[in-house]
Amino acid sequence: MLEYGSTGSRVLHIGFDDTDSYSGRCTTNLAFKITSRLTRELHSVFIDYPLLVRLNPNIPWKTRGNGGICLRIKTNQPGQIIEYLTKIIKSESDIANGANPGLAIFEGDTIPLSLRQFSKRAMYDVLKMEEAEKLASQLSIKIFKYGEGLGLIGAIASIGSLLEGDHTYEAIAYRKEEFQGTPRKIDKSRVSKINTDTHPFTYNNYDSIHDRVLITPHGPDPVFCGIRGEDPFTVIRALHYVLPIEKLEGYMVFRTNQGTNMHLQNELSLKRIRIHKAGYVRCKVTKKPRIIRGGHVLFEVSDFSNIKYPVAVYEPTGLGNISSKLIEGDDIDIGIGVSKNNSHSSSILNVEYLSILKITDETLTINPLCTKCGKRMKSEGKNKGFQCKKCGDKKSSKLLVTKHRDIQLGTYQPFLKAHRHLTKPLHRFGMEKTYPCIAKFIKPLHAEWFKLF
Repeated sequence: MLEYGSTGSRVLHIGFDDTDSYSGRCTTNLAFKITSRLTRELHSVFIDYPLLVRLNPNIPWKTRGNGGICLRIKTNQPGQIIEYLTKIIKSESDIANGANPGLAIFEGDTIPLSLRQFSKRAMYDVLKMEEAEKLASQLSIKIFKYGEGLGLIGAIASIGSLLEGDHTYEAIAYRKEEFQGTPRKIDKSRVSKINTDTHPFTYNNYDSIHDRVLITPHGPDPVFCGIRGEDPFTVIRALHYVLPIEKLEGYMVFRTNQGTNMHLQNELSLKRIRIHKAGYVRCKVTKKPRIIRGGHVLFEVSDFSNIKYPVAVYEPTGLGNISSKLIEGDDIDIGIGVSKNNSHSSSILNVEYLSILKITDETLTINPLCTKCGKRMKSEGKNKGFQCKKCGDKKSSKLLVTKHRDIQLGTYQPFLKAHRHLTKPLHRFGMEKTYPCIAKFIKPLHAEWFKLF
């Protein structure tokens, strides 16, 4: 393994995306292969962990996780590396089954502001290819497109990401080719144990409510498992504890924006909502929730613009129960993704989290009590008042009382099994990293951040 430090004089930032398809392959596994070649044969030194950058999860043409990769290296042979990258991205991408890879290479010690801003927008907005190509031209970013080349947007966005602020780590272990497509065998009890023993420094390993392991994917891709957490030391230690008897190819640690809610940092106005955007809305409930077939909950909200918008809470999230208890007038904050409303031509807000900020009183009218004998009075007929049947005492009107509401202020999240890659677990609130990550790209790496078995 290479030590940190380099005699190379050139800094390259390598971004790529959309090399996989629903049929197979994996962009992080391609990053693993490229890293092996860069460090073992092309004498490159990594100046940051490989970056796994999750972009706007509401983009409909994404593959599974909408994750781009950025590799930041020092080298004295950039030409040879670029030639290698163009060949391997083309040969190892699943273009025949719909992958549309993009490769971007930027050279420089610092990342321009315009590139950082582009990357920030890619977390919550829909960016166009023309924007990406124009930015690449302005900043002299070398770009390569394959198939339709849609991955170029994510490739460029990845380069400008994770330069400061919150981040987590994931140690991902990869299977040998002969085992890919066979069932993954992992000891559930060991996963449950590391989930308990390493809390709160790892997250989303195991869903105890549904007795479900969360670290293994289910498809034919090369990933065996991934451990997510706050630092490289903890995720590597936890990974070694759960590794199977099956012989693996190796593992690599990524620095990532997973578990940060990075896509939900943008406050949206209902007046300017666009399909496929992500963000959060502070709003008021304007129509009482109703439960529809399948256990999904629908209601309506408005914000400061007084625009009203339909909201959907889907049954698999587990948020249906709490959202069904909302009433008109409640103040809430919802993390949302905007999608097309299947029953209308308009869009609908799909809830990712629900924060109840203020609840309104729910009142109802009841027949008055007799002040003499304490019995509930009976109506004498429309507009005829009320009379106690025991003593004959009368009153003219009903009582207005406040009803107890079975609902509490606070933030509510989906079941763990329904978390997206970017969803911030509740226990991470208050654990955010706020310092610059790699202001000068001089972060020393854990000695075992990359390993071949």
